[in-house]
Amino acid sequence: MKSVHFQVLRLRQKHPTTSSIYITKFGSKNLDTQAEKGSLKKREMGVVSCSNDGYLNDAKFSEPLPWIGIYIAAASLVCLLAMAADLIHGIRHRKFWFPFVPSTKSYLEMKYSVRHELASKECALNGKGNKAVIERLKEGLMKYWMMAQTTSPQFVMGRSATCTASGAICLLSAAILAEAILTSYLLKRSFKFCNGQSDYKWSITFILVIQCVAVVVGTIAPAIRWFTAIKFRCPKLRKGGYKKEFKLEYYWIRYLVEMKEAPLTIRVKNRRCRKLAHNAKNKFLDGCIILQTIIVFTSKVIRLISIFFFRGIFSFCDCFKSLKNKLCFNSTNSLNNSGSEVDADSQLDLSRFVLYLEGEDDLVHFMVTNNYHAVHHWIQKGKKKKPKILIQLLERTIMSRGFKGVVEFDNHQVPCLDSKEPQNCWALPVVTLTAIAISLPNISRHLIKHLVNGVNEGLRYIRLVEDCFDKEGDFENLKKAAEIVWLGIDLHNKWLDIDLHKISHHKESPKEILEQLSHQAKKIYSAERTTNQLLCLKLSTSKWPIKILAANCMYRISESMLLKYEKNYKCTNEQLFTEIEAMISAIMGACSTNLEKVISTKCANCVIEKREKSVRKAAYILGKTGRILDLIEKATLPALDPHQMASIDEWRLAYKLEI
Repeated sequence: MKSVHFQVLRLRQKHPTTSSIYITKFGSKNLDTQAEKGSLKKREMGVVSCSNDGYLNDAKFSEPLPWIGIYIAAASLVCLLAMAADLIHGIRHRKFWFPFVPSTKSYLEMKYSVRHELASKECALNGKGNKAVIERLKEGLMKYWMMAQTTSPQFVMGRSATCTASGAICLLSAAILAEAILTSYLLKRSFKFCNGQSDYKWSITFILVIQCVAVVVGTIAPAIRWFTAIKFRCPKLRKGGYKKEFKLEYYWIRYLVEMKEAPLTIRVKNRRCRKLAHNAKNKFLDGCIILQTIIVFTSKVIRLISIFFFRGIFSFCDCFKSLKNKLCFNSTNSLNNSGSEVDADSQLDLSRFVLYLEGEDDLVHFMVTNNYHAVHHWIQKGKKKKPKILIQLLERTIMSRGFKGVVEFDNHQVPCLDSKEPQNCWALPVVTLTAIAISLPNISRHLIKHLVNGVNEGLRYIRLVEDCFDKEGDFENLKKAAEIVWLGIDLHNKWLDIDLHKISHHKESPKEILEQLSHQAKKIYSAERTTNQLLCLKLSTSKWPIKILAANCMYRISESMLLKYEKNYKCTNEQLFTEIEAMISAIMGACSTNLEKVISTKCANCVIEKREKSVRKAAYILGKTGRILDLIEKATLPALDPHQMASIDEWRLAYKLEI
């Protein structure tokens, strides 16, 4: 650059005019280069949000905030939906508290095992008495329900001091938010806020609305939980139980005390270090115990304050209820006579089956009162959904013909297709007989639809029985075969891809239809047996492939129906349909004799988290099948023990021996 500058000076001395032109050109080129560099620098600074002078430009930092606001609103919406789902589930199943298992589980489990044994003995004694089966089952369900409900982790935590306090705090927070919103909108002139617009801009409205709705929805369950808990405690405090409220129950600190007394699991060779570690552990756990004690006492104070504020409302409600009961006494007395279901329930003492924690002795009566009619509620709910068509089928058959159809559907004179014969299950003969009934010609569509709907209802209870007794899964393939066959019949009027309607239209007599079904079943059996020959040799007959089991059942039943048809040659299509319908009803009725055992088994669920649901389902099943159990109780049953009653082959053997 120095040499260039020197040359320019010399040129200026010799040729002033030319040199000026040169300098202008040279300077312009230099200036162009600097301008390009400047624009590039500006572009670079624009990318990194810098100003022209190189300082940080934070004006653009707030641009993405509205989209961040949308993200916050979306996240809040997800939380809202989750809380709404939990609330709906709680209302449907009458649970207004969050699931949580406390450290008292082992204590409650020990008490449950003792009460469960007592309930089982009493139910066994009731079975030997003269009570109706529905009454026996209902009494047992009420005992098991009381145990399951009072040991439910949700209910245990729902009535605890900490849970009540959390509900009160949640309700208070919602009230503060509501007060702030109302104040800001109703008293705008009284409050002055900063001027200007939020960086979140339009998204702030979405955030406010969604989060307010989330707070409201999320507060409902804790508020109901809080209300339920103080409702339990309020009558106790009216009787002067204030001192007990400030007693620290041992189960609150039991786990921490046990941890403190237990030796360290870490092995330290040095005695001094071992002593130091042990002391540090004890000091830490002492702090935890003190903290736990403070939390529990604070929670009890919050609960006590809540009760003082609301005991007047509860007293008023109790007075209103007592007045209502006095006014309605005459009408209630006329409706509920001495032999009524309600009076029968009121004589049952369920306080022995209430499982409670330390300090909850006074709550036993209120727990019984609160849960007394829960079983009756689910039974009534089940009655509204009872299987009407199935009941009609059983009423027509059981009272007139009993259960003889169990042995009639499969004739021992029919030759076997193999040296080994598969066992029978309850469902597969039912669906196979239904397929034959559908294929019969000139049968009213109404009759067929009625039968299919009845079988659809019956298969639900057959599955319950088979699942209850087949714990090892020995009949799994037989059950699957029945399900697959029924799926084809119910949806497409087909048995293993064979169109049953087409058969009924092309064949005129029942004999031709039965022969064709038998032939098709034998053909499928032979093809599948050849394909799976090695597998069939290794497995037991009940675990053979599904198509082999279905085809074997169709072959045997079709051949048995042919023998019956040839014996009664003059029987019409309608008569044969009625005969098959009676067999189906007999099989479903015989299977339904095991429903009492199914209901009792559901009550004995060992898992603490599933007991309540299991007992509730048992009560619901009792409501739906009450009429069926009445019919079975009036019928004459074969001399079989409970284990044999679960097997259709044992039923068949018992009737064959009678013949």
